[in-house]
Formats: sequence, C-alpha cells, structure tokens
Amino acid sequence: MICHPGGLMVDRRAQMPGFVDLHSHWIAGIDDGARSPEEGIELLRGLKDAGFDVVVATPHMRPGMFDNDRAALERAFQAMLPFVAEARGAHALPEVHLSSEHFLDDVVFQRLTHGQGVPYPGGAAALVEFPPRAFPVRSQARFFDLKRAGITPVVAHPERYQPVWDDDECLTPLLDAGAHLLLDLCALVGTYGSAAQRAAEKLLEEDAYEAACSDAHKPADVKNVRAAITRLESLVGKDESLRLLQEGPRGILETKLQTKRKPAGS
Repeated sequence: MICHPGGLMVDRRAQMPGFVDLHSHWIAGIDDGARSPEEGIELLRGLKDAGFDVVVATPHMRPGMFDNDRAALERAFQAMLPFVAEARGAHALPEVHLSSEHFLDDVVFQRLTHGQGVPYPGGAAALVEFPPRAFPVRSQARFFDLKRAGITPVVAHPERYQPVWDDDECLTPLLDAGAHLLLDLCALVGTYGSAAQRAAEKLLEEDAYEAACSDAHKPADVKNVRAAITRLESLVGKDESLRLLQEGPRGILETKLQTKRKPAGS
C-alpha cells in the first residue's frame, strides 16, 4: 500500500482562505487550453467562483506536440497579464502564476536539470507528466537527479496512467525518489473513464496524494471541477479535502514538505 508522503503540521489559522490550483491551462493559444484571451479570463473567473484563490498556469512543454520552451511560455504569460488586469476591474479573479507541465523526455529533462524548465514559483518543485501507457525506464533515476538539482517532482494526474490501473505499486519507486502525487479532480466524476476514476479513488483511500488540481482547459470544465470538489469531500471528508486543495498545494509552493513514507508492511 502506498502511504501519504507528507507529514507537515499546519496551523489552519495561518492559512489564506481559498483553494490553490497547481495545474490549469488558462493561457491562451499556447497549447490545448484556452483558445483566446477572453476564454482564458472566463476560465479564471469560473475557477475563482469554484473556490480557487490562486491558479498556476501550467501550459505543456512537450517537444513534437507543443514545442514550447521557457521563453515562449513566459512571453505567453506576459501577454495575458493585461487582460487579467483589465478583467479585475469588473470581476473577482484569482492570483495567477506561471509554471509548466513538463513531459519528461530527454529534451525536457535536460532543460529542467539545467535551469531551463519552468518550475513552480519558488523554483523548488516542478510538474511532470509521462506517456499515458508506460513510465519511462529510468523514471526513478531521473527523479533522484531532479532532487539533487533542487527540484521536487510533482507527478501530474497519476490516476490517468495505464500502469497505475493495473497496480499502483508502480508509483512506489517515484515516491521513494521524493515525488509528490497531484490528483486531477475531474477523474473522480468519470471525465477520463472508469479506470482512471477507480485508480483515483484507490489512491485517495491509500492517502497517496499530496494535492488536488483542476487541470481545467476551458470554461466548460469548471462544471465538472465543481462536481468533483463535492465528490472529493463526500469520499474523504471536509478536513482531507481542505488538505488536498489548500494545505498540500501551498506546502508544495512553499517547499516545506518532507517525504515520510512508511516502509512496506509497516
């Protein structure tokens, strides 16, 4: 069984109100997310209404599919900021930040280890994703290398990877290397199929996730995000939901989490 890797004691009174979304695609025209600035702003409004006070943009960095490098992502983020500033005059919007969803092939791995990725604010954690059907052979070694480079890997939507459907023990080597797992909320309401939903529920039962996110790509996704937040609370209770939506993501951004997994059979 996979055990929750965190052990941080948190004073709830010190927490800012609202949820923190570590994975969304509201920047316009850079990947498969928002198609226009207006759509990106509408998505941000929806996430704010759903309870997210902080939203980190994580556009794809995936050579051959989304050929974005750090400079391209920074330009796209800066181009959206005037739209965000203008919209704030009429609507409540979340605080926004930039990171990336790093597809961990050879090119992107080298970028991350050489300071050319786009980690989370603070620079000590980065969102990574894998091919859906198999984990790369040297994934654990690469995670150790990232940790040595001062970057904690955060695994995007582990419940959507086919190896996890068969046996979630395949995640243990990644956790042993210091990784954190990030739940895609919408898996809980069947958005990615029944296998991903079952895997998400099992990982929740095992207390394996450090945080949960929207992974929203368009304004219409917010309806499912809202339903998924409700279902999350019904599955794990209010306190654990708040940990996954507030304390866990804030801990990742503040880089205060320590890996404290129990050994197998303990």
